[in-house]
Amino acid sequence: MRKTNLLIFASLFISLILSGFQCSSTELTSARLYISQKNYEKAIDVLHQDVQKNPKSDEGWYLMGYTYGEMGRMDSMVVGYDKSLVVSNKFIKEINDSRAYHWVNKFNSGVNLFQRGNKTNDEDSAKVFYDKSIEAFNDAILLEPDSADNYKNLAFVYMSSNRNEQAIGPLRNLVELNKELDGYKYLGEIYYNLGKEKTSSYRMSGNTQDSVDATEYYYKSIAVLEEGTKLYPEEGDMLKTLSAAYIEVGEAEIALSSLKSLVEKEPDKKTYRYNYGVLLLQTEDYPAAEKQFLKALEIDPEYDNAAYNLGITYVSWGKELKQLEEETEEYSDDDIEKFRNALPYIERSSEQEPDDAAMWELLGQVYSILGDSDKAMDAFNKADQLR
Repeated sequence: MRKTNLLIFASLFISLILSGFQCSSTELTSARLYISQKNYEKAIDVLHQDVQKNPKSDEGWYLMGYTYGEMGRMDSMVVGYDKSLVVSNKFIKEINDSRAYHWVNKFNSGVNLFQRGNKTNDEDSAKVFYDKSIEAFNDAILLEPDSADNYKNLAFVYMSSNRNEQAIGPLRNLVELNKELDGYKYLGEIYYNLGKEKTSSYRMSGNTQDSVDATEYYYKSIAVLEEGTKLYPEEGDMLKTLSAAYIEVGEAEIALSSLKSLVEKEPDKKTYRYNYGVLLLQTEDYPAAEKQFLKALEIDPEYDNAAYNLGITYVSWGKELKQLEEETEEYSDDDIEKFRNALPYIERSSEQEPDDAAMWELLGQVYSILGDSDKAMDAFNKADQLR
């Protein structure tokens, strides 16, 4: 809301206070005086008396809502306004203006507190800012429950403060309201990661319930991401998580069949090639993955994600061949050749992501395997600096 509109609202209310309304009770007259003096506790006391005497006092409920708003009690403000509107629409404009005014303040406060939490390096201080931001966005939701931006920002605060499970509710609302990409993407990721956590717990404890819970989370992830990928078929991250979830529940063939069908229908669509390649890489079918990434790069030589994953394919393929040689004691240069193939793509990715420590670490490993110790040392030093 523009600042001028807020000033107009404030001026209108001051006018209301001074002029009053017809047929005002003694309590309403006193309440307006207390409000003008910012003596809000007294105003609330007399307004409660007014609505007890006359439950259909639209002005009494309206003034009570306004006063609670000035006290920062959004929940009580909404109750007062709602009860006023049940009686009549006499104050509907003032109520809508007031709700909008407080929504802007709460939303902006939530954003500012979130940014302050992100900027501080002290964990305890960051938590204080995040908690206050969450409170502000919850108030904003109370005031404008149909605003998708409220839920998106609240979810981001939860995720930034490592409270991913609490982000599930806002992300669901984001999907239901706007079917937004971020809603599908992050909700699917959270369900998948919760499944991975339960899988890890099961492996450590042997508790069957952990395995059951993990499977439930994976299927929730699949349900969300299947819907999301229908709306956003070119979103690679969602398809990657969807593929991983299918693999976890032993249904990789379903995803492979679906992506293969898409590639066959539109063979020149680079994103279909890329996503099919990602799944093939995850299922360790390196020759097939190589084919898809090469085709994606043939379609678009500037497709950086395809280049990176092609590099990863060659690295993984090389490691597999190296392990096989050690097991069989039958040695060749096949594994080294794969690392040579990987090198230009990993170098390209390190240039695209110069601040990614993991990328430089990987590049150092490839240089080491290829016997270029000087470049390997430089890459490892770069990774250490970035960490």
